[in-house]
Amino acid sequence: MKRGAKRRSSVWTCFEQLGKNWVRCKKCHTTLKYCGGATTSMMAHMTRHLPIEPLEEEDDDEKLVISAAPRTEEDSSSEAAHGASASPNTNTTASPPPEREQGERKRTRRSSVWDIFIKEDNEVRCTICDTKLKYMSSTTSMMYHIKNKHAEKDATSGDGVTTHAEVTELICRMIEKDMFPISVVNGDGFRELLAHTVHGYKMPSADDIAHSIEYHYQEKAEKLLLQMRKVEKMSLTVDFWAALPFQKYMTISCSFITEDWQGRSAVVHTHKLPSENHNTESITELLLSTAHSWGIAEKVITCVHNGTEKIWAHQACTSVNMNFVTCFATTLQRAVTDGLSEALLQIVAAAGRLVQHFTDNILASEALEQKQMQMCLPQHKLIKSSRARWDTICDMFERLLVHRWAIKAILSDRTVTSRQEAQALEIEDDCWQMIENFTPVLATLKWATTVISAETEASISNIYPITFSLIQIHLVPKENDVEQVLEFKLKVQNSLRKNMDVDSCDLASKPALIASMLDPRHKHLSFLTPAGRLTAKVKLHELVSKLETAITASLPKDEQQEIPVTPDISQMAQLSKTRSNTKNTMAMLLGSNYSSSYATDSEAQVDYYLRDIAPSLDINPLDWWRVNGPRFPKVATLAKHYLCIPGISLPPLLSEAGETFATNRTRLSPEHVNMIIFVNRNT
Repeated sequence: MKRGAKRRSSVWTCFEQLGKNWVRCKKCHTTLKYCGGATTSMMAHMTRHLPIEPLEEEDDDEKLVISAAPRTEEDSSSEAAHGASASPNTNTTASPPPEREQGERKRTRRSSVWDIFIKEDNEVRCTICDTKLKYMSSTTSMMYHIKNKHAEKDATSGDGVTTHAEVTELICRMIEKDMFPISVVNGDGFRELLAHTVHGYKMPSADDIAHSIEYHYQEKAEKLLLQMRKVEKMSLTVDFWAALPFQKYMTISCSFITEDWQGRSAVVHTHKLPSENHNTESITELLLSTAHSWGIAEKVITCVHNGTEKIWAHQACTSVNMNFVTCFATTLQRAVTDGLSEALLQIVAAAGRLVQHFTDNILASEALEQKQMQMCLPQHKLIKSSRARWDTICDMFERLLVHRWAIKAILSDRTVTSRQEAQALEIEDDCWQMIENFTPVLATLKWATTVISAETEASISNIYPITFSLIQIHLVPKENDVEQVLEFKLKVQNSLRKNMDVDSCDLASKPALIASMLDPRHKHLSFLTPAGRLTAKVKLHELVSKLETAITASLPKDEQQEIPVTPDISQMAQLSKTRSNTKNTMAMLLGSNYSSSYATDSEAQVDYYLRDIAPSLDINPLDWWRVNGPRFPKVATLAKHYLCIPGISLPPLLSEAGETFATNRTRLSPEHVNMIIFVNRNT
């Protein structure tokens, strides 16, 4: 039989249509979305909010039209939002929507419900409860299902649903930040964790994670390369470290100052060194190849390293056009090691055994905590020194001195410590006196390392002021010094003088001293003799003059300043006739700037800079140059070249948390070690 004509729904007695996609209630003037001929939202509105007689249901023909009309995700989301806002406690009065053009773009963002539902032919299946729903180009039914059945996964909430791609990205970030091995994704426990927290998540393979890390590496490398192209000069840092006794690495980093006087440092490359046969020539070749690959070989002015003298021999570095500077922390470590006598080493060993006893013995440790409370002492644990770091000796001695009498009380308590243990662990009074006298000297040296390490910008300029301060003030023997402390001071003094070339005639050419002159806090060089200050000033004049010559040579000929030509006699006679004023003639002969300047512009800038008032020690030298750079442009350019040099090499990866890296990353290839360290340090 042939179907009859469609009957118009009775809701239109209460609603009027506004344009193509909107309707308005004649009773309360509420505006609703209207699309595809569906009257469901209008019927729900009248049933809940208008006291009228029940409306007739649409006939089958109209329902057929409604179900067959295609709807966008925007329409479905709007209806779902209206359904949520139609609760009895919600005010339905709404202002008319702004006028929209018919050619308005449709939203292309993928709905978050597809993170939970999977499409299967004409149906969709919930990955949480396996419920199947009909799918007719609308996500409304899926949204209602999530809202009613899985409220904690509500896609319309502010938290949203994390996509599987986002989970994979977070796994890559975790590996990069915590420096985990890539093979962690193959672990059964890790897979169980993700299967429980992210339903239906398909764990990527280790190769997929490696490709993602490689992409992150390439992305950061391109950004770093763009920054390097804008820099005139920079410094390299070489850090030697070991993951295991048979796995040695060399990490190369760069430091530079940006155009706006911001200090920047970034890891460039990490090379795995062969277990044997790595000499100075091979290391220098790796350094140069890395610089050439990044296009910075001509920009490197200095290389700071934490290696030994055998590795960086002067004969092997003559072919390299850069200065090599030893890390100041390494130099200070060597000086302290040279100063420790056999008697001091025995005291350090005895203190270490005492600390180890309280660390291993639970009864003694608990007794120490109780004794600290009784004597109103800080609740601190004892610190044991490490052979790799001399500053831990100072930390151990300071902590022992604070808790000396509490420790003595526990060692004399036979319920806690046996007589045999007490005799083996007891430190004599003269040794305690030695610790008390020796600790302030170590503390001063530790402060020097702390200052250099904490100074994140322009740290090299502090090296020689601190070195001369240690030699001339803090390490000078005193009358009340005991023999061992006196001997330690003299040995450290001699080691610093030797390794820092304090008495060298070529001291003014050292990059660290040049940086001190370019640091406005230390430019007066008051720690040097008058002759040394004069030599350093001459060196600064020479460097600025070379810089000016190089800049002039790099400019095109039409931009270079023309050299004035002395006029001949005929020109002079003609000019003297036209200008009878003697002063004008003198100015022509001697130059217009004769009385205003007695030297070239570069020399005047250096003199004005050195005569300018020095700022306080608590200011950042880069901040000072950011403000005062326009006053001394050529000196400021030279300051960018030298103040970018770090005073110490980067903290070795083996220190502290680096030991975990050493044991857990042995399965990584050298290529992936380089990428993970690069991404981790350049975040």
